[in-house]
Amino acid sequence: MRALVLILVLLAALLAPADVIHLKNGRTIWADQVRETKDRVEYDLGEDTYAIPKSSVDHIEAGGAPVHAGSGGSSGAASTVPDITPPAPSFNHEADVAEKVIHDGKVDTDALAGFAQTGNPEFAATAYFLAGKHESDHGNFPKAKGYYEAALRFQPDNSTLLIYYAATMMRTGHAAEALSYAQHAASVAPDSPDAVAMLGFVQFASDHTPDAIRSWKKSLALRPDATVSQYLARAEREATVESDFSQRESGHFNLHFEGNATSESFRRDLLATLDSEYDDLVRDLGYSPRNNIAVTLYTQQAFFDVTQAPSWSGALNDGKLRIPISGVQSVTPELARVLKHELTHSFVSQMSGNRCPTWLNEGIAQIEEGKSSAQYGRQLEKIFATGDEIPFNLLEGTFMSFSGPVATAAYAESLAATEYIRDAYGMSEIPRILELLSQGSSSEAALRATVHCDYRQLRDEMARTLKEKYGE
Repeated sequence: MRALVLILVLLAALLAPADVIHLKNGRTIWADQVRETKDRVEYDLGEDTYAIPKSSVDHIEAGGAPVHAGSGGSSGAASTVPDITPPAPSFNHEADVAEKVIHDGKVDTDALAGFAQTGNPEFAATAYFLAGKHESDHGNFPKAKGYYEAALRFQPDNSTLLIYYAATMMRTGHAAEALSYAQHAASVAPDSPDAVAMLGFVQFASDHTPDAIRSWKKSLALRPDATVSQYLARAEREATVESDFSQRESGHFNLHFEGNATSESFRRDLLATLDSEYDDLVRDLGYSPRNNIAVTLYTQQAFFDVTQAPSWSGALNDGKLRIPISGVQSVTPELARVLKHELTHSFVSQMSGNRCPTWLNEGIAQIEEGKSSAQYGRQLEKIFATGDEIPFNLLEGTFMSFSGPVATAAYAESLAATEYIRDAYGMSEIPRILELLSQGSSSEAALRATVHCDYRQLRDEMARTLKEKYGE
């Protein structure tokens, strides 16, 4: 019954009214308070303030469903790529081109081909940009990437196209390849705060933190920006702590470590463990990340100084695997389990285009590390039988604001739900769900297309299964 009490406590905490930001890509952000400026929407989550371009927002619902979790990311998953692209400028003849390219909410590929054959590079670039922007706004980043790429063939020095293309490459797991495009954008538009900020985001994502700090400082000198300021502060914390760290590379990883904190044999064994776990995940998920993954080993205090993570977290993956190893001198089974969990988030992040709901992300990671929800079976059965489970839509966002006990309940439900999908429909359906998410599907649409369930049906099927297994 302890888990039931915890979840009831959570639901009671969720009763405060909140504002809901509905994005054009179909996702939602639950916020304590929302403010609109000329070009941006600012929102508060706890003590933190965030901002996104107004062009990304469909509408704002005041006093909507209650909020507890923040938007994006998870307690262990790679952070959602921020909406860092600038508001799209007007192109010449944009209105004329737009009405020919976008029909009934879809891109007219025949019209695109026609613009490509006109011999007018400006018209063609505008057409492909608008097609890419349409797909980006609807969360279909792989398709948007192709359209932006086509636009750049007609105008390779257009800084706006370069910025949008680099952002979309980051979202689809190509941060290292995005670097040359972001550098080109900043070189052709050196006084553009958006181009310089984008270069910083790509540098940070591709493990070039000192370069990112310089870029973000330059961008902020050109124009203040809340999101850039937050990322700069985070990068500066990392740079301060890691100023004297060393680095070691393997076939899939860049390992950062404090020289006197770990032995050579420990570092060697840790990389061997990571490589072995990487191979396991490739077999299980049918996917291999494109670029090396950054892994940083910290003392306990340094870990919390850099990540600002809650006290209950044992590791973090915010695009880089951050592992506290104080007192650990060898790769213990517990450390191997943590590494497998966090590494799974890197795979899921790339496979889903950073669009995986947290409950599924954490469920997959727990399955891969070898956990089973059986230990919570009786409590979960009672919670689902009485309808007191945490609704799935409240488990889509981050768990980072949860207290330790509530986070435990959220993880248990996430694991049970993902196990149910695996056991009832097969492990192969999970990569299919992630692929659909990367193409812009909402969480429920991806479930309906694969396991033929929306959240309500999934919840009901889980309740029946839990009763069969653990009911008295």
